[in-house]
Amino acid sequence: MAVLGTGMMGSGMARSLLRAGLDVAVWNRSAERARPLAGEGALVAASPGQAVSGAGTVVTTLFDAESVAAVMSACADAVAGDAVWLQCTTVGVDGARRLAELASRHGLRTLDAPVLGTRGPAEKGELTVLVSGPSELREAVAPVLAAIGTRTQWAGEAYGAASRLKLAANAWAAPLVSGVAQSLALARRLGLEPQDFLDAVAGSAVDAPYVRLKGEAMINEDWTPSFEIGNLLKDLDLVKEAMDGSHTDSTLLDAVRARFAAASAQGYASADMAAVSTAY
Repeated sequence: MAVLGTGMMGSGMARSLLRAGLDVAVWNRSAERARPLAGEGALVAASPGQAVSGAGTVVTTLFDAESVAAVMSACADAVAGDAVWLQCTTVGVDGARRLAELASRHGLRTLDAPVLGTRGPAEKGELTVLVSGPSELREAVAPVLAAIGTRTQWAGEAYGAASRLKLAANAWAAPLVSGVAQSLALARRLGLEPQDFLDAVAGSAVDAPYVRLKGEAMINEDWTPSFEIGNLLKDLDLVKEAMDGSHTDSTLLDAVRARFAAASAQGYASADMAAVSTAY
């Protein structure tokens, strides 16, 4: 199988596939980001075409719809006729439509498969994979889905439904992290220890693993990226586009995005999304 794009998510997914005993070829535009995987058993390809040649499954984990389209257009002729293209990049509503059209033009069998999770779950094979597309392709990608995730949610037969579901999930996750940052900032300004907030909600109905994970990172000012603010802003723009297109009120999203944008403008674009706390 082939993994195109070995950034934070792609490299973690590739390692999970290798641990599962699958033969994996990887490619990345910046070759140095792919080379470490050679020591773990992956074939580091010199081109997308070389990576996909003979692969039964092609996984794309790139930045956006444009980069996915460019890479897949360049290597489509090398993809085996019975291969399945598992498209895991977050591309939004219009991006999913354009990639479906690309697949149709080139006769590629494809599933829309964005993931929920960040670097840690990707490295551990603990992602949630949202998938939509023809059900007859499920069996072919089952070993891949089992290797990269602990749960697969099928969103329907229509390509693009999984991408729409991913946008709804992102519309929830960003306010959650921003809300934790706001509460920690308020606690501090009121003369409390920020940890008191996390202790107060621990184990309650409003607690969640993400509250504790990101909250502790904020308190410790640990901005080691699991999901970079710059990438999140790209995803939030896709959410905004979907909200506008579906006439959904975006008041909350607009306010939350402004906080992440403020942190980015302060130099935290490459930092973890927990660095939104700097904007409070």
